Amino acid sequence: MPPRQFLRTNFSGDSAPRMKRLAAALIAMPGLMPSVSHAQLTGAAAQAQQLDAPWGLRLAPQIEEHPVAAGGSPATFALGDDAIGTADRDVAAKGSAEIRRPANVIKGDALHYDEDTDHADAYGNVRLIGNGVSFAGPEAHLWVEANAGYMPVPKYRFTLRGGSGSAKRVELLDRERSVFTDGTYTGCQCETRPAWYIRGSEFDFDTGSDEGVARNAVLFFQGVPIFASPWLSFPLSGERRSGLLPPLFSVSSTNGIEFSQPYYFNIAPNRDFTLTPRIISKRGVQTQGSFRYLSPTYTGTFTAEYLPNDAIKRKDRYAIYWQHNQNLGGGFGAYVNYNRVSDDTYSQDLATVGNQFLVGTQIIYDQEAGITYNNGPWSVLAREQHWQTYNDAAAPYGREPQLNVKYTRYNVGGFDYGVEADYTRFHITAADATQGNRLMFNPYLSYGLIGPGYFVVPKVQMHFASYNLTTLGSTAPAGQPKNFTESIPTFSFDTGLIFERSLRLFGEDYIQTLEPRLYYVYTPYRNQNFAPLFDTAESDFGLAEIFTPNTFVGNDRIADANRLTAGLTTRFINAATGDERARFVIAQQYYFRDQRVRLTSSDPIPATSHSDLIAGASIKLGAGFASETAFQYNADNNQLVRSSVGFGFSPEARKVVNVAYRYTRANDTLDNEPINQFVVSGEWPITRRLYGVGRFNYDLAGHRIVDGLVGFQYDADCWTLGVGVQRYANGINSAGGARSSTRMLAQLTLKGLSNVDNGLTAAFRASVAGYTPPPPPPLPVSRYSNYE
Repeated sequence: MPPRQFLRTNFSGDSAPRMKRLAAALIAMPGLMPSVSHAQLTGAAAQAQQLDAPWGLRLAPQIEEHPVAAGGSPATFALGDDAIGTADRDVAAKGSAEIRRPANVIKGDALHYDEDTDHADAYGNVRLIGNGVSFAGPEAHLWVEANAGYMPVPKYRFTLRGGSGSAKRVELLDRERSVFTDGTYTGCQCETRPAWYIRGSEFDFDTGSDEGVARNAVLFFQGVPIFASPWLSFPLSGERRSGLLPPLFSVSSTNGIEFSQPYYFNIAPNRDFTLTPRIISKRGVQTQGSFRYLSPTYTGTFTAEYLPNDAIKRKDRYAIYWQHNQNLGGGFGAYVNYNRVSDDTYSQDLATVGNQFLVGTQIIYDQEAGITYNNGPWSVLAREQHWQTYNDAAAPYGREPQLNVKYTRYNVGGFDYGVEADYTRFHITAADATQGNRLMFNPYLSYGLIGPGYFVVPKVQMHFASYNLTTLGSTAPAGQPKNFTESIPTFSFDTGLIFERSLRLFGEDYIQTLEPRLYYVYTPYRNQNFAPLFDTAESDFGLAEIFTPNTFVGNDRIADANRLTAGLTTRFINAATGDERARFVIAQQYYFRDQRVRLTSSDPIPATSHSDLIAGASIKLGAGFASETAFQYNADNNQLVRSSVGFGFSPEARKVVNVAYRYTRANDTLDNEPINQFVVSGEWPITRRLYGVGRFNYDLAGHRIVDGLVGFQYDADCWTLGVGVQRYANGINSAGGARSSTRMLAQLTLKGLSNVDNGLTAAFRASVAGYTPPPPPPLPVSRYSNYE
């Protein structure tokens, strides 16, 4: 085979000077490179590195594109086994023929290029490559610079986005837009038999706006048509685009068969709206709309749901959810959190999960708005808060309004000091309940002596409260005044030591610490029976609360105290990485005087000189094993009051097993019913592509399943299919017992087309700690890897 040739030309007359100018232009083009190359690197990093001999090749530090200088025109190269042409007019090439221009390549068995018209004709095994798109077909006719022309029966691929397909004909309108007649499109990366594809009478592609539009479109999955539309818009990559989203399907014991068809409106880069008609076989047709907005100073979501004439309830039902956060500048901010539903069982039947709070056995909805200020040591909150409840349920007190101001300073000459002031008007919807105003003022001062291996922190604080009650409930104590004040001091002394030693375990070096700690609290007794319980309850008893001065949360009760808390902690720290691999803690409180302040005067005073013993441990081992354990033990009664034992094993992504046991002895708070539950959850591969996901929460005391989930996910190259059956708590029945519902969800995700969760992925994520969803489609390779 003869060597390939550049523009073998016939010179005649005055054509030689023009050819010299053309040759000069071609030679001069590389001379532009030093002025633009390595613009992202400086210094020695920007210099080409020597590979071999001084006159040999050099390794460029990075791949660069070299745009044409302003006012210039790109050089055009023609190559072929046999080439002939006339200078400044045309060129013809045969045998592996090519026309090259920066970012554009035309290949074929034979081609002709007219320089005057900038038009190229290519025949036989033609390939067009440029602007992140490649075409292959029998012939092509193209205006090179404008990138306009046509090609019959092409196959195409978006090399920067991964989509591909074929058509009867393609019209290239410019560098970004193209129109395909009678074609197909798929996001699968396979060369033949894609798992899913769209067939349409016409495709309009715009790579600039990253959008494709198919007319008279039919979506096929595994060769079976599953969806059809006269007009279908879809993104060419993962960017958001307006159009129909994949339909959602589920079956539940409460609503029967549910089918939803979302339509997504991409209003602006920072605003969108999703409209979802939802067909519920047992109830009717519900309409859902969700508007999201985002700006540099505010963000929020507004969602509304409406179901006219529910077939079961025989009435209209609705819900409104609005969350808004605003940055007002200068440290000021504002927020709105408004949730409202039409009736008491909406959350059980229809509501979106996450917009309500469960308090005991009742569901309440938060409705509040506020203004905040945070700047240095100052923190301010002003808000108005209400709660929506039904069936005459006793909601928490609303704050109408509340003004809370905090000021805190640290390490001022070794002192920490601060103050919290709060004014709140407490209002409640329940009849015959105490209501009124409370003004609270809590200053504190502490001084820390901290050195290597020890710390000593004495602290003094005061609690001032002034009540102005407007309404007295029937349960108010006899002689209850409407106006009264309280002042209660508290002194605490916190000290501890830290010892360290080096040791070697299992072939690794560790640092073991031994950390004894003593925490003393003294608070004199003050009778607080006249103070209503606006926002106060008993705090939990655990390792986080045992080193706090008050056994209550809220500001209506300050526990009297004369007690000492003793704790001992030992930790094992990897000496090389600093990672804490194990921690063991034991702590107990010792009372020098019985605590007399209770939530209500009828609560009994425990006659004991010490608290329950609390012990906990956390361990992290190799191969992804971790354990968390905690116990609360009553030595006087020789009873285990509370325990929590958990293990987790996750050697790698998408492999996780969690085992937990929870126990709480029966008490008045639990209606004298114990918590005795065993929980197992996990995600694990069954085959290379099939994964099992499950959760099992069994109540050993009630001999029933509290909640459960069994599901599977199949992860193919360009699609995933998930199915799951879930049993979940769904409110309280008429007898006061727990009510459960069952639902089945199925979700098909076509990678490269759309990814919408109908609740299945959210259920997997909420049920299995450490759950990992199937990965997105791989990113397309670099344009340089596909450059020909």
